[in-house]
Amino acid sequence: MSAFGTLAYRVASHQPRAHLFDLSLCIPDAAPTAKGVARDLRLSLPAWIPGSYMIRDFARHLISIHAQDANGPLPISKSDKQSWHLSGALGSVHIHYQVYAGELSVRAAHLDHTHGYFNGACLLLHVDGCADWPCELEIERPADPCAAHWRLATSLPAAGAPAWGFGRYRAANYAALIDHPVEMGAFELVEFSVRDIPHAMAISGHQRADFDRLSQDLPRICEQQAALFGELPLERYLFLTQTLGTGYGGLEHRSSASLLCARDDLPQPQVSEVTAGYRRFLGLCSHEYFHLWNVKRIRPQVFMEQGLEREVHTRLLWAFEGLTSYYDDLTLVRAGLISPRDYLELLANTITRVQRDPGRQRQTVAESSFDAWTKFYQQDANAPNAIVSYYSKGALIALALDLTIRQRSHNRHSLDDLMRALWQRYGRTGQGVPETGPEALAAEITGLDLQAFFDQALDDTKDLDLAPLLASVGVALRMRPARDVQDLGGVCEQFQPIEPQVSIGARWTAQGNELKLTAVLNDRPAERAGLAPGDILIALDAVRIEPSRFATQLARCSIGETVIVHAFRRDELHRFELTPEAAPHDTCELMPLPDAPPAAQQAQANWLHQPSTATATSSSTL
Repeated sequence: MSAFGTLAYRVASHQPRAHLFDLSLCIPDAAPTAKGVARDLRLSLPAWIPGSYMIRDFARHLISIHAQDANGPLPISKSDKQSWHLSGALGSVHIHYQVYAGELSVRAAHLDHTHGYFNGACLLLHVDGCADWPCELEIERPADPCAAHWRLATSLPAAGAPAWGFGRYRAANYAALIDHPVEMGAFELVEFSVRDIPHAMAISGHQRADFDRLSQDLPRICEQQAALFGELPLERYLFLTQTLGTGYGGLEHRSSASLLCARDDLPQPQVSEVTAGYRRFLGLCSHEYFHLWNVKRIRPQVFMEQGLEREVHTRLLWAFEGLTSYYDDLTLVRAGLISPRDYLELLANTITRVQRDPGRQRQTVAESSFDAWTKFYQQDANAPNAIVSYYSKGALIALALDLTIRQRSHNRHSLDDLMRALWQRYGRTGQGVPETGPEALAAEITGLDLQAFFDQALDDTKDLDLAPLLASVGVALRMRPARDVQDLGGVCEQFQPIEPQVSIGARWTAQGNELKLTAVLNDRPAERAGLAPGDILIALDAVRIEPSRFATQLARCSIGETVIVHAFRRDELHRFELTPEAAPHDTCELMPLPDAPPAAQQAQANWLHQPSTATATSSSTL
């Protein structure tokens, strides 16, 4: 217990149908100044939430705030966009305020008559000088009949609250307090254990899921990752899952994860196969669970040195998100939840997504990480031309690094060794990872000179040469043109002859009966013709464009032959001369090599079935 006392927070709601949380904070009569002495206080809300690198200005949702001490109301004034100041406070100070909760996402707060959800960063005020004080959080059942049967799910340690119930919770300090999201409502529970540590998934929203299937599959993901790192540093873990008609997203926390998914992505009763949707959901669970180690405990040093008031720049997101994006799907195949062929299909899709965007030739992965705040998280129509994803390109860097280490060390070392070393040196000790820490540690533990690899992968825009690396594990890679707009590549038994395809270098979406351009790629036919994002295409060679048939209409055009396109830009009609060209080879196909040398077959087995086969159902190669 701190010598200064405990910050006491209370979360209630008198008007859930108005999406309003009613909050209070009691700051005891204690330091920052001596007891009984009038003092000034500064209160603030974070500008961003860990794990999501964008300034979100949560203070904009605070709609009223009042303060009082034993002598009555205190004047409180706003000092900047996210801070409030009060002076002359004597004794304990009580703050009362309201926050609007209208954003249904994993990063924010949402409240209505169906459920409530919040991240502490959105609601709970920080008190300057009290960051290390212990905190208590009392969460009251909303004062509305709609909440009469609600339960509450959070990974916060209870301080009197019953299991899955409203009441009092505790946290060691403010940083811990805001790192445990809260869901309240009529959710379903899936409970299981991993290494005798309780785990659960709380599922909110309309859905029809096979809970038994989840209780069997989720532990295999968790156990596989615990086996990789060698330990599970938890007392309990909680997945908070919100289901919608469409949606996808996740945010990691120290002992929990918030997930958003399409309800049809959950496993359905009487469906034994791993559908594409369920595979996507398992990959999301795997990604956020891996963050339990990589991000929440293995952390960039700059994140530990700076706070949540402004951007914190690092070049390391390629390692924290990219490595995690590599291991999320790799975990699924190592756990036996998907086949090696399914894994290769996912890998081909990732390669295709990276190759499709010209931005990869303009921005390095290190730059993408550093500029995440203003570019990756605030993308516009020109984003495909200007940026590269540190998630997707980072995952390919992880793949290339893994296979490079395996090949050059004759399978004595792998990326798994680097992850364990990062855990031992930085995660377990609480030290921050320096900006070049992963590169230095990789060379140290493998004994390999990897400087040239990292120079190109992180600080150059050249494409990674993946073909020979995949060949070393018995997989052939080929790039070909896309056959249609849904074609992201995949796995084949045999490479077929390549047929030229028509392309205009643009992306579009159907909006009712209109076809709207969403992106125009640099130095491609649409840009050369003068078309721009936002244009509404209405006719191709004097024939009306039907959104559902536009790809077919384009395919009938001849490469190099100019056609006339009519389009609205705003409310003005324009005529464009468009000359389609041959589609670029930007779609990845992977082919398992049935006659791969024994060494490549063994390398493949090592790659896809380490570090543990304890929970796997299969150990066959491709």
